[in-house]
Amino acid sequence: MLLSKSLANDTQSLLLPKQYCANDLYDAIGKVPIVRLNQLHTLCEKHKVYVKLDSCNPSGSIKDKNAVYLIKQAELQGLLKPGGTIIESSSGNFGLALASIGASKGYKVIIVIDAKTPPPVVKMLRAYGAELVEVPLTLADSAGSMQKARMAHAHKLAKEIVNSFYPCQHLNPDNPAAHQEYTAKEIAEAFSTPPDAVVVGVSTAGQLAGIARYFRDYSPSTKIICVDVAGSAVLGMPRHAYKMIGLGLSFVPPVFERRYLDYGYNVTDQIAFSMCHQLASKEGLLLGASTGAIVSAGLAYLQAQSRAVTIVLINPDRGDRYLDTVYDVKWLEQHDLALLNRCELMQAINNMQPVVFPEKTKGIVSEKL
Repeated sequence: MLLSKSLANDTQSLLLPKQYCANDLYDAIGKVPIVRLNQLHTLCEKHKVYVKLDSCNPSGSIKDKNAVYLIKQAELQGLLKPGGTIIESSSGNFGLALASIGASKGYKVIIVIDAKTPPPVVKMLRAYGAELVEVPLTLADSAGSMQKARMAHAHKLAKEIVNSFYPCQHLNPDNPAAHQEYTAKEIAEAFSTPPDAVVVGVSTAGQLAGIARYFRDYSPSTKIICVDVAGSAVLGMPRHAYKMIGLGLSFVPPVFERRYLDYGYNVTDQIAFSMCHQLASKEGLLLGASTGAIVSAGLAYLQAQSRAVTIVLINPDRGDRYLDTVYDVKWLEQHDLALLNRCELMQAINNMQPVVFPEKTKGIVSEKL
């Protein structure tokens, strides 16, 4: 059977030389697509809503950039030598990034985890050859967070193990530089005119600070919107337990710089997880839990804009590591997290209000662009 002309052309295009071939894992970092959303919400008709798919980095997350940058710096400064050991506290993406790059560079990798670390993450870490050290849940703080306990144990291991390097992503002042060097420049190069807004998850605040610093010089009018999970300590809202992985801290990270930010949103687990399901069914994008929060905050921001704008939403990771949690209906039921239907979700987003930073003018939500 003969192929149609269009199909034949498409097939032929697959045989053409690749536009980019990476020499190694380091060289592959940041070469990711930016995809426009079209069907998620009617706002996508008025505005240009793009998702930067940093889930397409080699280990499946934006944390590859932090890992590569900090490892390169450690090598240059003599803090990490051939045959050395990388140690980190992580329940997810940064641990996977370090394990991936460590494997490619011949380093031993030890990741300090806890019992709440998702099973797919544990399996992937082991597949990369990382050694896992689990901290007991009895060391959790009053809100159930394990971060401080894990960090303390990672610090202890780093002092005991010769020729080891502990990046300590939560406290490392070099963390933002990775995203000034990679993520922010990638956004700037992708658009002939700077986007009107960029929406970024807080996480350890490295990517947030790096992008914000870059855009304050490159395009001061671009709004920087930060997103955290409800129950986290970072934006100064009441603390409580949450199920989100990838967002949320029990403390304010040192590189979190309010003066660079325009808006902040706290998003509940229920809204974020419901949005993940909508992204999969309406846009064909199976993305991580924090992306659900980031997209929800982006839509909440767009509700208040009187003219069409271009907005970039940073997608930190893939959805495959959440198949046992966010995308498992039984798990959601066990944790009393009923998914909102489409109408309920959009109404909840309409009702979301930003955290107003004291450094900014009051009434920012209703500003007329």
